[in-house]
Amino acid sequence: MNIRLYHPNSIVENTIGLLSKEHMHYVVNVMRLKRGSEINFFNKEGEWKSEIVFLDQGRVEVKYIEKIKHANSKSKIELAICLVKKNPMENILQKAAELGVSKIIPIVSERTEVKEINLDRAKKIVVEATEQSNQFMPPEISKIIKLKDFLKTFDENSKLLFADVNSKDNLKVEDLKDKKSLCVLIGPEGDFSSAEREAIFKNTTVKPFTLSKTILRTDTAVISAISLVNFINNFH
Repeated sequence: MNIRLYHPNSIVENTIGLLSKEHMHYVVNVMRLKRGSEINFFNKEGEWKSEIVFLDQGRVEVKYIEKIKHANSKSKIELAICLVKKNPMENILQKAAELGVSKIIPIVSERTEVKEINLDRAKKIVVEATEQSNQFMPPEISKIIKLKDFLKTFDENSKLLFADVNSKDNLKVEDLKDKKSLCVLIGPEGDFSSAEREAIFKNTTVKPFTLSKTILRTDTAVISAISLVNFINNFH
């Protein structure tokens, strides 16, 4: 089994590194690896084949043998998501990371029932999803922001792709061109209020688009929207 672990700091070939306590627990107690076992470490620069060269109670050292992959160019897809309850939110974090989102922006809107997120837990989820899905960088998770503040500070060089339950427009190739980032906006379970919708449509870069003829749960909408943007981006 190919074990991949995220190592945020720079890695230099043919050097020895000391595992963090969290990685050490995983390697020794969960995976029960031994001296000589291979592990792959990755970060935004690529992926390195490594080997455990020292393993004792309380200390594990690895040798970074060789770089085996170069990182892909950074994804320009971001996700602005109204907070939902714990289980669907964790599913959203996991799937967004698997699908290569570069940034997740948790939003509070008028109809958002949940107002907070466990940031440490959220970061752990996206790192694990990145490790398991052959991505190179876990998405950055922003601080929670109110919808009005998000819209006020939105970069006009980016494109706001609004997955709108009332839209009948399909997303097209030209909608995704010539922008430094593409931010997919997904509303709360009860949709945005009419005042919020008005504010969204005042944004000069907004592109509303349809996902389905049916009403989708928030976590399903996230997977559908990001997959659609990825498909159009990668195959056209």
